[in-house]
Amino acid sequence: MERITPFLWFNDQAEEAANFYTSIFKNSKIGSITRYGEVGPGQKGKVMSATFQLGGQEFMALNGGPEYTFSPAISFFVNCETQEEVDYFWEKLSEGGEIQKCGWLKDKFGLSWQIVPTVLGELLNDKDDQKSQKVMQAMLQMDKLDIQGLQLAYEQG
Repeated sequence: MERITPFLWFNDQAEEAANFYTSIFKNSKIGSITRYGEVGPGQKGKVMSATFQLGGQEFMALNGGPEYTFSPAISFFVNCETQEEVDYFWEKLSEGGEIQKCGWLKDKFGLSWQIVPTVLGELLNDKDDQKSQKVMQAMLQMDKLDIQGLQLAYEQG
């Protein structure tokens, strides 16, 4: 078990979320599903928690009820080497969710993700401040990040 494991609080969708996420990421699997016993009326047999791995990273999910919801203050950052990877994760994770600016999206469970090409960091950290500012301006105009568009902005900087 990982020393630090992200713990996700769902109303009643922990198992559905675990299945959804593991269907998207390579090297992923469901770990365990724990069900309620005789806790209260209508609870017996319902999923209480689930463990799963995404890309080898351990996660825990709890069906804790409606008291808490996700916020963009916590998001998962997905590094992508190619535009094909950006497109894949963007399409899969935004399905049924909400598209946002600058490579951010909320999935259908309300969890925030950043789908980011690794080249963005390189371009933003360039020693030529004018070029990096052009890249920043281009990024601020995008929803899904476009590697070609970012590189074009860099070249024009």
